[in-house]
Amino acid sequence: MGWTSALAAPSLAATAPAVVEAAIDLSYLARFLGNASLEREVLELFAAQAPLYLARLRAAATPTDWQLAAHTIKGAAAAVGARHLQRFAELAERVDAAATERQAERAWALQGISEATEAACRQIQEMFGD
Repeated sequence: MGWTSALAAPSLAATAPAVVEAAIDLSYLARFLGNASLEREVLELFAAQAPLYLARLRAAATPTDWQLAAHTIKGAAAAVGARHLQRFAELAERVDAAATERQAERAWALQGISEATEAACRQIQEMFGD
């Protein structure tokens, strides 16, 4: 689809069914991007990259690796309106991953990020499912 037809496409928020506690705020995307074709492209890119970002967070060997991975997830989540994921990633950025007494916080943040990532990707899959 070319840019001309993409610009004419309605927003996904206008065509998506209402979802209680949606993992992705489609109205945010509609305000930011404004057309369904571009929104779909951005969401599909997010769904492809999010598991890789999560794997990077899980594999973080140093506090710097942990903070960079959490920051990447936070930015990606913010870009698509995945607010729950964004908040968990923001919390994860603040965890001192080097402190042994903080390992429970790190595990909690990782669990929240994992669940929020799964929910966002599931919502995208349900929207486009092809």
